[in-house]
Amino acid sequence: MTATTTEDFAATLSRFACGLTLDKLPPAAQAAAKANIFDTLACAAAGSSAAAVADVRGLAAEWGGEPQASVLVFGDKVPAHHAAWVNGAMAHARDYDDTHDAAVLHAGVSVVPAAMAAAELAGGVSGADFIAGVAAGLETICRIGMATQIGIIESGYMYTSLFGHFAATVAAGRVLGLNESQMVNALGIAYSQAAGNHQVTRDAALTKRIQPGFAAKSALISVQMARRGIRGVQNTFDGEDGLLRVYLHGRCDREVLRADLGQRFEFIELSYKPFPCCRFNHPAISAALSLRKAIDGQVNRIRQVRVGLNHQAYQAVCTPVEVRKAPRTIVQAQFSIPYTIASALVDGGVGLEHFSDASLRRDDLLSLARKVDAAVDADIERQAGRNVSPVQIEIEMDDGTVHRTRVDAPLGHPSLPMSEADFDAKARDCLRVAIRPLVADAADRLRDGVNRLVGMQDMRELIHVLAPAG
Repeated sequence: MTATTTEDFAATLSRFACGLTLDKLPPAAQAAAKANIFDTLACAAAGSSAAAVADVRGLAAEWGGEPQASVLVFGDKVPAHHAAWVNGAMAHARDYDDTHDAAVLHAGVSVVPAAMAAAELAGGVSGADFIAGVAAGLETICRIGMATQIGIIESGYMYTSLFGHFAATVAAGRVLGLNESQMVNALGIAYSQAAGNHQVTRDAALTKRIQPGFAAKSALISVQMARRGIRGVQNTFDGEDGLLRVYLHGRCDREVLRADLGQRFEFIELSYKPFPCCRFNHPAISAALSLRKAIDGQVNRIRQVRVGLNHQAYQAVCTPVEVRKAPRTIVQAQFSIPYTIASALVDGGVGLEHFSDASLRRDDLLSLARKVDAAVDADIERQAGRNVSPVQIEIEMDDGTVHRTRVDAPLGHPSLPMSEADFDAKARDCLRVAIRPLVADAADRLRDGVNRLVGMQDMRELIHVLAPAG
């Protein structure tokens, strides 16, 4: 794909998205898009029972309106932008969703709910067009994330939600069949709504899990306004007051943003989570599980656990120290390296059950978490200051023996991918905790539906899988 140097990225992106069809996606990209759809929908099922989600769904039902699109698991039909909002919050609520480890963001949680709501709003869309829309959205958020050179701690923005406004708009616009001019307007309208701060993590706010839903919601508003001919900002990205200057302080590689767009697909590099917590924790969990074998499970003999990592990971999941060592809320636990390391060492794994009020009161986990001390490692900061951080972990035993290991890429990274069996087991775990009972074989039906998407005439067939039983 070529673009003039004076053209705003909104025009380049719109041409790419509007022209993307299933046959232009190489097999690896098709498989990656379907994997993301499967994983995001499974995560949404788990999120349906998470704190704040029922309240958000209750508001959407209370506000009423045209029954345009489905709220997964609950079974309601509400206006499309409200469905995208609730489903986006559900998909992110358990922090079990995908991550691009280099871009440091979650891609599917805004994109897939927005594409789904748009498909229902359209009255039925083929599986092929749905995949193309999702792929366009995933590529958008991963591209912007990879081009961004300022970290989330320095900027203060969560890129999942900030960039999610544009990615979800691209996905919904492609599913609805917007033309290039309409897509440019939709992206400009989305820019008028774009937000998503990092303070939600520091304060353990429940809005942390809702922010990607806001992005999906704004996408449905933006594409419908654009369809009605409402003009939005035209120079959304490269304009004098565009996103790249105002939000990213000009620290964005415009060449990375555009290079081989439509030929090379960055979203193929997405990672998937085997553990339901912040991705910054995952290298540490993997390292802890490895060292658990080295110490033969003798966690009662641990004197100290020392963790080295980069600055942004230290800020996100190790501070405030007293909070991370003794989390009082589920969100605080999801963003705690001491707590998740302790869970891995004591129980030999980290699962949904660890992020419950009961687990937060476990003395065995909290006493070990207090022995975990983290610090910024200068070498890791120099090597990977912008990425999901590698970790160096040392466990000192009561006799002075030290066991150490380093993990650069945890399970779920493209270099160490989860298998289809891993994904299916994760889906069963997610569907098990849905707020309303699903059919007994819902996980198998979800797998079958995603596998058949390419030939599916109406993708709403997939949505029905996550409707409440009966």
